[in-house]
Amino acid sequence: MTTLPDPSADSAVAPLAFSDLSDALRAGLADFRAAPQFGLFFAAVYVIMGLALVRLGAGMLTWTLTMTLGFPLAAPFLAVGLYEVSRRRAQGARPRFAEVLGVVWAERNRQIPWIGALILIYVLFWSFLAHMLFALFMGPSAMMGPPESLSTYLTGDGLTMLATGTIVGAVLAFLLFALTAVSLPMLLDREVDFVTAMLASVRLVRDNLAVMALWAAIIAVLTLAALAPVFLGLFLVLPVLGHASWHLYCRAAGKGLLD
Repeated sequence: MTTLPDPSADSAVAPLAFSDLSDALRAGLADFRAAPQFGLFFAAVYVIMGLALVRLGAGMLTWTLTMTLGFPLAAPFLAVGLYEVSRRRAQGARPRFAEVLGVVWAERNRQIPWIGALILIYVLFWSFLAHMLFALFMGPSAMMGPPESLSTYLTGDGLTMLATGTIVGAVLAFLLFALTAVSLPMLLDREVDFVTAMLASVRLVRDNLAVMALWAAIIAVLTLAALAPVFLGLFLVLPVLGHASWHLYCRAAGKGLLD
């Protein structure tokens, strides 16, 4: 378990500050620069799957569906690899591929798979809800797939559907963020069940709403920007955000915000 400073028992617990986000990002960048091979390796998995999805999207439905569902299942394990690198560096140890991958592999028998399953169910639910919204505003034919013509979305129904879908999607995305913001690093660091970790994550987001909302926005904006150059930006953004998430967890734990 990571050694963290104990908060003073006779003082109020200090909430997360906006400076904690910048400090976590700087620490995440430092981890990536110190051991870039790990970040590039784990990011490559995302990029390869993303490019494969684009390639297969032309008609190989079975493979496209398989890889799409593989994203939420693989993501927690890939994140654990980045967390483990940051943890080892903080302990003064030199991370090695065999050891880091060994930790990732060992997580299959702990609580991380439950988080992956939850994310998968969440993705499936959002996909179903998105189709329902399409059908509600655009007619039953939209259930076969979203319209390809831009003019379709510029109608009154189309704009209403886009606005509704954006709001609903943002709410669901933030809820998923709240459930997983620090639950994944907590499951690596502590012997707790996934429900306890998710509840602690939600409590942290609730009690530090402004700071964590900004953190969610940073993740969303940087990830979206990284997708633009044929996913190549993910080679930098994903490792830095992964390492930074570990450091933000450590800050929250060190302040006693997760106890």
